[in-house]
Amino acid sequence: MASSTARTLFDRFDQTAVAVVQARPEADPTMIKEIFEEAATLLHNGIALDHLDDHDADIVIAGLCIALSDADVTTALLTLFYAATDEPDGLHDPAGAALAYENVLRILQL
Repeated sequence: MASSTARTLFDRFDQTAVAVVQARPEADPTMIKEIFEEAATLLHNGIALDHLDDHDADIVIAGLCIALSDADVTTALLTLFYAATDEPDGLHDPAGAALAYENVLRILQL
């Protein structure tokens, strides 16, 4: 994964963890931050986004932040997977984005 993509992944997941903690004050903030940090680490180490250019990686990471905050993470990720292939909306490589979502599902065992 390019260093800029890795930095974006970790930064955005950290920001998402903060947003989740603010939206769900009953949740343990430390646990939420650890979950998002672990997810970013697994995706980075699993080279889930390595094949994407910076533009597509930014779109996929934004989608991941939303999906991983959803009550039904698997369905949210599958929706992104199908949207990447059916309605690519500005992606340079829709098939590559779909593969990235598939990689995320596999790596996070969802």
